Amino acid sequence: MPVVPDPVVKLVQKSNEPVVAQTLRSTAAAVIAYQAAVWLTPQPAPLTAPLTALLVVQVTLYATLTTGIRRVNAVVAGVLIASAFSSLVGLSWWTLGLTILTSLIIGRFVRVDEFVPEVAISAMLVLGVSQVANTAWDRILETLIGAGVGLLFNLLFAPPVWVESAGESIEGLSRRMGRLFRDIGAELSGHTPVERAAGRLHEARRLDHDIVEVDASLQQAEESLRWNPRVREGLLSRVVLRTGLDTLEICAVVLRVLTRTLTDLAKERTEEALFPADVAVALNELLRHVAVAIENFAVLITTQVSANAEEAEDELSRALEQSAVHRETVAHLLLDKVREHPRQWQLHGALLAEIDRILDELDVEKRSVRLVEELDRYSREQRERFPRLDAFKRRLLGAGPRLSRVDP
Repeated sequence: MPVVPDPVVKLVQKSNEPVVAQTLRSTAAAVIAYQAAVWLTPQPAPLTAPLTALLVVQVTLYATLTTGIRRVNAVVAGVLIASAFSSLVGLSWWTLGLTILTSLIIGRFVRVDEFVPEVAISAMLVLGVSQVANTAWDRILETLIGAGVGLLFNLLFAPPVWVESAGESIEGLSRRMGRLFRDIGAELSGHTPVERAAGRLHEARRLDHDIVEVDASLQQAEESLRWNPRVREGLLSRVVLRTGLDTLEICAVVLRVLTRTLTDLAKERTEEALFPADVAVALNELLRHVAVAIENFAVLITTQVSANAEEAEDELSRALEQSAVHRETVAHLLLDKVREHPRQWQLHGALLAEIDRILDELDVEKRSVRLVEELDRYSREQRERFPRLDAFKRRLLGAGPRLSRVDP
């Protein structure tokens, strides 16, 4: 078989990425909107239509439907303001300033939210054109054409789902946490300078920045699941990913506390190892299994195929079982050492408590309970928010009260 060049393989792989798909979709929608405006308006270059289509065709269908109307309102409001001012005064520095001021004020009252500046931008674009009255109505028509093309384009060609990229971000976070656990465990066998222990503490603190980036990626994935016809279990996927990231965030916080405990211990034992050799070996094994558990937890919450999810859950359960066994070994060893000499016994206890918190957060059964609670909470909120819709659904299905599975 002929060998496919690496650049070709990379190009094919990139063509399946959501970024590439979204770029192509935005370009196609803008071109279609421009051509439609050429057919339907007398303007020789109706660029407002492709501009509006480009703005309306957002990254997700949910964002398109929720922001498209506000964008159209912003443009129409700006055009109407420019039309009113053009019929009363000409264009000068003070009329321009007054137009901008009026647009920004009115933008606050027409419910365009973050698109208030677009009211002023639209007004300025129209105000500087001769024959403003005709141009204004043409601009409104172009805006409506662009918005219609953008909305229709997203309905016919559903936007990409960003779950895979969010899953990669979550797994990347878990691997960084797992690597830090392994590095900490490997350094316990010898003397640990305070500087090295403090360096690990700074690494744990930097995980906060990683979590912020992962959270942004997850928010995009959650939006891509809302109202997307390509997704059947959007609510469940969103809850699984969100609760999973919450768990990893808690583990990251506990990891930071754990590194602080070891740093405090290093300050007290500047001329010796942090732990005796047997305790260090047991702790290294314990932290290694905790790292495996965290990594498998991330694989579990990001796996879409049920068979792979079962395998990941089995791996997580085994890692947690091994962690529990080694935790008991470490606890007995530390207790024996404290009985011999109770130096910094409180730090030993804190270390075990922090590991217990991580293992408790990763527990499979508790996670299942958490998922059920979140689904119930969401269903309850939907019933309270849309009581008539819930009553209509129950009458339509001929059933009593049940969990609503509406997925906005």
